[in-house]
Amino acid sequence: MKIKDVLLNGISILKDNKIEDSNLKARVVLADLLGKNKEYLMIHGDEKIEEGLNKIFLDKIERLKNNEPLQYVINKQEFMGFEFYVDKNVLIPQPDTENLVEEIIYLSEKIRKNDKKELRILDMCTGSGAIAISTSKLIENSLVYASDISKKALKIAEENSSKNQANVLFFESDLFKKISELYKFDIIVSNPPYIETDTIKTLSEEVKNEPMLALDGGKDGLDFYRKISKDAKKYLDEGGYLAFEIGYNQKLDVENLLKENGYKNIYSRKDLSGNDRIVVGQV
Repeated sequence: MKIKDVLLNGISILKDNKIEDSNLKARVVLADLLGKNKEYLMIHGDEKIEEGLNKIFLDKIERLKNNEPLQYVINKQEFMGFEFYVDKNVLIPQPDTENLVEEIIYLSEKIRKNDKKELRILDMCTGSGAIAISTSKLIENSLVYASDISKKALKIAEENSSKNQANVLFFESDLFKKISELYKFDIIVSNPPYIETDTIKTLSEEVKNEPMLALDGGKDGLDFYRKISKDAKKYLDEGGYLAFEIGYNQKLDVENLLKENGYKNIYSRKDLSGNDRIVVGQV
């Protein structure tokens, strides 16, 4: 079969099953399979494709048809200019979370204004490692640690760290349970699970294919913010920062949690869409 016929068949299958962005998704999958860009498919549409590759392509189209996210099908997601491997064991890094990394860079510069010391940063609930790895790559003279409760997620994070030649120390821990209070950090950052349990069933089918462990923030979505806010102070150097990504409607609740736990200089920032996205507090 020709490339253009293989592609049209894949698009048709997805459209028949009412999959959004059928054209784009089919093109991305086929281009990735061929190791080419999407433009190549247009220019070389009359080239023949091996039957074996067509079968692999159709298998991937089937996965898309069953509402598996495109990023899991091609095992790729770009974040902060770096490429990350992702599969069903980790949350897909989203562009909105780049705001959190940019805020960590800003805080690092603020801490270093009068002190050029090595910065110690902890990324809690690291998942694919996107925040920790990007932070390690973009902040010079930083010592970045990252933790997660999921062994499968940590394995992926370690692979991503090696792939991007980052220097991150990963370890398994249920929040702070396996972290000694002797460790002190300048910044603790977290994009924890923050979706309300009852809201999860209303999410798109694609999002439901992401790991529930990384989505479910409890009845009100604030379980992890409560636990981390309460304990993080013991692990932060004086003047250190706790920085969270939050859901669009959680700003006041998370700010109040930080106030209740004695943080100061609390502030929030919006993402490019105008939604509240980050809350930061200082000890």
